[in-house]
Order: sequence, then structure tokens, then C-alpha cells
Amino acid sequence: MPRPRFSYPLPLIIALSLGLSACSTDKAAFYHQEEFSDTNAFSRSFPGTEKAVCEAARRALLGQGYVISKTTETTMDGNKSFQPASDKHMEIAFHVVCASNGNGKSSTMFVSATQDGFALKKSNTSASLGVGVLGSVSMPFGSSDDSLVRVSSETIRSPDFYDRFFGAAERYLLVDTDEDDQAPPKK
Repeated sequence: MPRPRFSYPLPLIIALSLGLSACSTDKAAFYHQEEFSDTNAFSRSFPGTEKAVCEAARRALLGQGYVISKTTETTMDGNKSFQPASDKHMEIAFHVVCASNGNGKSSTMFVSATQDGFALKKSNTSASLGVGVLGSVSMPFGSSDDSLVRVSSETIRSPDFYDRFFGAAERYLLVDTDEDDQAPPKK
């Protein structure tokens, strides 16, 4: 007994194949951006212990008005808020990890920062009054609840941004080194 052949219109086949290829392309695009190359903007080596390097990073963030929310000897998180418009809010969050290079003389500071955008969303509520004989009556008086809703979140990828941060951290590290050199010898 012969099998029945199904034939689909050519436009339907083309539309389905384009739709499937578009879905797979969007998901694959993000991991293709990750280079894992030698010239990484997210890390820098400094002379000093991991504790001293992280202290320089902490001072660099504090010096620019960041609030340090979590810290250990070798890690820290800090953030700073901005309000570019009355209904918009931006926040930059830093995550810093300091690791020894294993030689006892230098450490690497790994930094990533994200920029989150928030928008003010209003939700109106109205009051209704239930009266036994008349039923329910909606009244025009009500209230409006405002809340900030995250509308965007992105890792900052600008090498210039990180260069400025590493430069500030290096200035604080040099100050600590100079102070150590000028300190009187311990007896």
C-alpha cells in the first residue's frame, strides 16, 4: 500500500526555516562575543599582596562615592546610584576579586561592573464601595502606587572605563607603598 505524500507550500517551509534559524542565531550571539583573550579589560596586575591590592580598589571606589556593600580581604561589592531624569534611575555595581600571582610580589585585580536601568512605573488603584441594595459602586477617588522596575541590565564592556578605575586604584596603591617606605623602622 503506497504511503500518502504530504506537500507543504514553499512559503510555509521558508518561513519556518527562517524562524528557526533566527531563534538559534539570537541565543548563540552572546557566547560568540566572549573572546577569553590575553588583552582582557577586566583584569590588571599590580605590585603588592592581594590584600593591599583590594584595599586600593576599595579606596578607589570610596573616593568616587560608591557604597561598599560587601567586603572581605580579597573581594568586594560596591554600587553607586544616578538619577538622570525624575522617572529614571541608574545604578553601577562593581564586583572586585583580588588574587595572588603566586610569586609573593604581585597580585591581579579582577573587576566587572554592571549598569542597571530602572524606570518609575505607576499603578492606579480605585476604590469600590459595596452597598447592599444598590450593589457595588466605583468611586473616582483612588491612589497611585509608584515603584521602580528594572528595565535593563548590562555588563559594562568599555576598556576606557576599566582603565580609569585601575588608574585610580593604582594611585591609592602607590600612596600606601610610599607611606610604608616613610614609616619608621619597627624595633
